[in-house]
Amino acid sequence: MPTVHRFDGLRVVIYPNDHRPAHVHLKGADGEAVFVLNCPDGPPELRESFGFNRSEVGRLKEAVAAVLGTLCEEWSKIHGRY
Repeated sequence: MPTVHRFDGLRVVIYPNDHRPAHVHLKGADGEAVFVLNCPDGPPELRESFGFNRSEVGRLKEAVAAVLGTLCEEWSKIHGRY
């Protein structure tokens, strides 16, 4: 499971055998959240979250949006297209 980005103690992961649409898994000690990227222009959308409260999810969404272009490129490298 390639970690394609890190921030605030979280790993942003794209699984090589995962399905479309383009999405990332944010994994931390206290939970996991999955965001659909809506490449290439966004905005990212929360698909599911376990262990994060509403304000944390909002912060995570902002962090994903800030590096959306990079995450879309990484998805494309692994899966070929969005």
